[in-house]
Amino acid sequence: HNLPPGLEYLNQLDRIIIHQQVELLEAILGTETSSKYEIKNHLGQRVYFAVEENGCFDRNLCSPIRSFTIRIADNTGREVITVNRPLRCNSCWFPCFLQELEVQSPPGTIVGYVVQNWDPFLPKFTIQNESKEDVLKIIGPYATCGCFEDVDFEVKALNEMSTIGKISKYWSGFVNNVFTNTANFGIQVPVDLDVRIKAVMIGACFLIDLMFFENSLDGL
Repeated sequence: HNLPPGLEYLNQLDRIIIHQQVELLEAILGTETSSKYEIKNHLGQRVYFAVEENGCFDRNLCSPIRSFTIRIADNTGREVITVNRPLRCNSCWFPCFLQELEVQSPPGTIVGYVVQNWDPFLPKFTIQNESKEDVLKIIGPYATCGCFEDVDFEVKALNEMSTIGKISKYWSGFVNNVFTNTANFGIQVPVDLDVRIKAVMIGACFLIDLMFFENSLDGL
């Protein structure tokens, strides 16, 4: 089906686990370091490895709204997905500068976008294909603090009536969240969803993490 090279790993997956690797310096000193992630299937087997690229200034002074490039490689080290996020405003009072994220696969070929939609109460995003045509919606809860439970962002059809999946922030305990600021997410989508859109969903997961769970007390 002319799949982008490397995305064949996503073809039979309906669940994707994203686990942030804890950096010792960040855990001890509270200093933001480049984030590294393992992307796994539902059996816990690593499918991809992701590394965030940006400057020290962005990580420490612009933390939740920072620009970044996340490079996602398969187990052979081949880069298969590139996620680009420009520096944008993170306030509902500035709807002209809402978040937009671009996903490429292979690097240099756009497969889709994640676009934040203005809403005074709920986190809302639209998943778009390479032609910027709307494909899916993502709608989060009013409160993302979690309060000792998972936080679900529902993946919906364009009419926002039917739910077809979700992106979940897993609560992993007070000590883990406060002192290591680690992130654990799960993506559930239909197994027959286009693998290009599955790649865009991975990008959406990174964006949701940075926007709502970057601070160490979030997600408790």
